[in-house]
Amino acid sequence: MMVDDLYELKEVFRKREIFLSFSGPISQNLVAEIASTLKQKMELEEASKTTVLRVFSMLVENAQNIMHYSAEKLPKDHSGKEDELSFGIIAVGYENGKYFVLCGNMIENGKVDIFREKLTKLQGMNEEELKAYYKEQRRKGPGEGSKGGGLGFIEMARKASRPIEFDFRKVDETFSFFSVKVVS
Repeated sequence: MMVDDLYELKEVFRKREIFLSFSGPISQNLVAEIASTLKQKMELEEASKTTVLRVFSMLVENAQNIMHYSAEKLPKDHSGKEDELSFGIIAVGYENGKYFVLCGNMIENGKVDIFREKLTKLQGMNEEELKAYYKEQRRKGPGEGSKGGGLGFIEMARKASRPIEFDFRKVDETFSFFSVKVVS
C-alpha cells in the first residue's frame, strides 16, 4: 500500500462503519490498550454498561483466539523473555445500531473443518441451548488441542445478538484465512 492509497482504506472503513482496526502482531499488552480505548470511546458515546462489557468481552475473546490459534507467528526471542507473537486483524464498528467485532487470522487447513463444525453447531442453537451447552463444556474441560478453556466461541455466541458469522478463505495448500464476526 502506498501513501496515496491510505485515504481509500480510510473510506472503506468509513463506509463499513469501522471505527477501530489493527492488523499485525497481537500481544496481551496491545489487546489491553485496544480494549481500554474501545471502552473509553463507548463510554463517551454513552453506551450502556452492559453493551460496553459485552463488546469488551467479544474483543478480548477474539484477540485470545488469534493469539492461541493463528498459524502466522513470530517466534520467541532467544533470551526467552518474550512470548511468540501471533498475527491477525481486529476491527470494531457499528451495524444497524449495534457494535460488531470482526477478527481474522491464518490457520492451518487441517483445522478448518474443526472450527467450521464448532461454529456451525453454535449457529443452530438458541439462547437456552447455548446456556446448557456452555455448562456441559465447562464440566468436560478443554478439548484436545485446545489452548484455552475451549469456551470462547460459546461465550461469544451467548453474548451475541445474532449467530456468529464466519468464513474460511483458502490461501494455499497449507493455510486458510479464518474470519469471525460477532454482533453485540
